[in-house]
Amino acid sequence: MTLNATLERVTERIVARSEATRQPYLARMRGAASKGPARGHLACSGQAHAFAAAGQDQQALASGTAGNLGIVTAYNDMLSAHQPFERFPELIRAAARAVGGTAQVAGGVPAMCDGVTQGEAGMELSLFSRDTIALAAGIALSHNTFDAAVFLGVCDKIVPGLVIAAQAFGHLPIVFLPAGPMTSGISNDEKAKVRQQFAAGEVGREALMAAEMAAYHGPGTCTFYGTANTNQMLMEFMGLHLPGASFVNPNTPLRDALTAEGARRALSLSALGNEYLPACEVLDERAFVNGIVGLNATGGSTNLLIHLVAMARAGGIILDWQDFSELSDITPLMARVYPNGLADVNHFHAAGGLGYMIGELLKAGLLHPDTRTVAGEGLEHYTAEPKLVDGVLEWRPGAGASLNDRILRPASDPFQPTGGLKRLSGTLGTAVMKVSAVAPEHHVIEAPVRVFHDQEEVKAAFKAGEFSGDVIVVVRFQGPKANGMPELHSLTPILSVLQGRGQKVALVTDGRMSGASGKVPAAIHVCPEALEGGAIARLADGDLLRIDAEAGSLEILTPGVLERAPAVADLSANEAGVGRELFATFRRAVGSADTGATIFGA
Repeated sequence: MTLNATLERVTERIVARSEATRQPYLARMRGAASKGPARGHLACSGQAHAFAAAGQDQQALASGTAGNLGIVTAYNDMLSAHQPFERFPELIRAAARAVGGTAQVAGGVPAMCDGVTQGEAGMELSLFSRDTIALAAGIALSHNTFDAAVFLGVCDKIVPGLVIAAQAFGHLPIVFLPAGPMTSGISNDEKAKVRQQFAAGEVGREALMAAEMAAYHGPGTCTFYGTANTNQMLMEFMGLHLPGASFVNPNTPLRDALTAEGARRALSLSALGNEYLPACEVLDERAFVNGIVGLNATGGSTNLLIHLVAMARAGGIILDWQDFSELSDITPLMARVYPNGLADVNHFHAAGGLGYMIGELLKAGLLHPDTRTVAGEGLEHYTAEPKLVDGVLEWRPGAGASLNDRILRPASDPFQPTGGLKRLSGTLGTAVMKVSAVAPEHHVIEAPVRVFHDQEEVKAAFKAGEFSGDVIVVVRFQGPKANGMPELHSLTPILSVLQGRGQKVALVTDGRMSGASGKVPAAIHVCPEALEGGAIARLADGDLLRIDAEAGSLEILTPGVLERAPAVADLSANEAGVGRELFATFRRAVGSADTGATIFGA
């Protein structure tokens, strides 16, 4: 199938834009690879330190003839998505030994949950945890004793942070091993209804707690299509997972078989063998374009508009939001998974999942078919699905048709002809909106604003009955420099209540929304942010704004706003408590949201 002309043009533009940074990066990776397996250069004392606790693997490590696999893990047993990783190191070590290799846990990285910290002070560390994870993974691999690595991570900032680290160690083969989603519980739609009822005072906390516990009930990722599951999709579209690995439930024979095979595959790709494939050759411009197409085709998380930019820049590839928007215009929305549908990721997987979707997009010329992946040359590998046949892992052809067209549709007959993300620009600045879950009648909102500097102020105004008419709620001083750019997902229930009453309502913020942002139009990631003197800092109550997701515009309609002095906020309350004082350097050094909100090269 001939490549779509826009896909080709956007890719060529990214390649040209990135040449000055991509080529020096690749030269560094070639230089690192040319030195050969690193642990052979260590002094005997250094090697003895590295192998002292290796038990039965000690002699194999000392001989230097076997491949040594580094395990970087986000395991903790407080978070359901990462608890299954407790068992992975033993599975990986056994798999490595079976093919004559060794494996060691190189180090751990932090993993925090935005679901736990939503609306809390800890959320102000969430975005910065991504770069902290990259730093921690870098420390784990800094001992330079590994021929390849496997990265164990799932959720919101963990996978992006690990990809940034993978770029820094791009001369090594790296395979990502997911844990999978928890089994389905209470439906996401029912959970959302209870949240709205609680926000409106119609049910008490006991009913809310019962609904939440029925939704989040076991090991694995949350089953809605938020940032965590968007990450898993990306790892397949970009060729860093084994095919079909993303949405296999934890603690099942198939999941264990995929984990073992991932370890073996990583070792087979090392420079010690004949299939050497460093991560820097997987993560090229085409892979990132494929990831953006997947993001749009699935209606994925808005957080990836920041993370993908940061992930790419770590490898010298420069993306901008216009790339996302142009690719969205040509990408059909093929999936309806909560919050832009009633199904969860288990239902999506059963309907044909990523394998079916990738096959359809390849046939439509909407993916680069010739990317290098950890499964082999070409993205066609990812149209197959894994099966256990008499205890042996095999890949067989995936679904040739959707098994549920209410959840998953072909590229030729999508839910809507364009993707789920839109870049907005105008007199207020630049922003993005996830439109896949927003009804068409809400794509254009023109209304007066109410301005807040804190999401708790919004909740207080709602409880006081102050939102009686059409309103655009502006929450500013929520950008990366102001307070770490927290998600404002806890505002979704009350804004949904207003929308449900028939009011025109929208959110505008220089902060983030969760990957679960849903039916209320939200212009987020506004740049420049308020602390940098952006136009959002000049708004006052009653000013008229127009948000137009169809035209891609974000306009101030009230004359004279840009001539005002920018507002100044007291941010002292954000500077300490729950570890926030430790991240003051991050707040000072971080770049803007449209450049990835990262401290690396900001």
